Amino acid sequence: MVREQYTTTTPGTSLERPKNEYIYKIGIYGWRKRCLYLFVLLLLIILVLNFSLTIWILKVMWFSPTGMGHLRVTKEGLRLEGESEFLFPLYAKEIHSRVDSSLLLQSTHNVTVNARNSNGEVTGRLNVGPKMVEFHSQQFQINSKDGKPLFTVDENEVVIGTDKLRVTGPEGALFEHSVETPLVKAEAFKQLRLESPTRSLSMDAPRGINIKAQAGNIEALSQMDIKLHSSDGVLLLDAETVRLPKLPEGARGGSGISQGLYEICVCPDGKLYLSVAGVGSTCQEYSRVCQ
Repeated sequence: MVREQYTTTTPGTSLERPKNEYIYKIGIYGWRKRCLYLFVLLLLIILVLNFSLTIWILKVMWFSPTGMGHLRVTKEGLRLEGESEFLFPLYAKEIHSRVDSSLLLQSTHNVTVNARNSNGEVTGRLNVGPKMVEFHSQQFQINSKDGKPLFTVDENEVVIGTDKLRVTGPEGALFEHSVETPLVKAEAFKQLRLESPTRSLSMDAPRGINIKAQAGNIEALSQMDIKLHSSDGVLLLDAETVRLPKLPEGARGGSGISQGLYEICVCPDGKLYLSVAGVGSTCQEYSRVCQ
């Protein structure tokens, strides 16, 4: 600091002021002043560069009061127009496209959609891969636009809610277990074939089974026996002609020798019965069955 000395005098007297031996100048001079100006100039240059980079980033990223680029911030959420690429997982409550366009999800490997509960645990997962589409959940259901269930799958059963199930494969449909359906029908002008290559084929119904061919034949082929059994009712063959072309024929023998063969007889009401074969017809002897 500069130290100054003050003296008081009375009027009419004169005193010589002491000479200052040291004189200090207040301010920044010399190389300090040049360094300060250089530092201020450097700050101005950095400020201009930062401002220019900020303007460039705003222009390149298309920042606006409503959003950034194709991303717009609306009252309902975020609106993204055009194609976008996400490098990390995307978390959203709802994703939908515009009214006049479809929603496309595309990936070079697979597309995975996860549903989580409040604890963050995955409760449902849909994975669309290059070779397989996998769905992990307790139940999978496809509904129509009216809300009617069309296809439902869970651990216990598969339910098809459509009025008709159509299988167009050349080999048909293969079922390892039982199938419950009110109607099995082939397409027009095509054959319907029910086959069990290595096991048995069983058809059960509490009120009856109806097999009908509108313009063709019905064939039942078996390696062993074909049995038609009715526990309480009758077996009815309603046709103009009933043919049994491969019945065995007995050789001519003595009278009264049946050779283990039987004759098929028909009652007036159409009932069939067997009688022991003889040289002539023996149906009259056993006609009491028709009574």
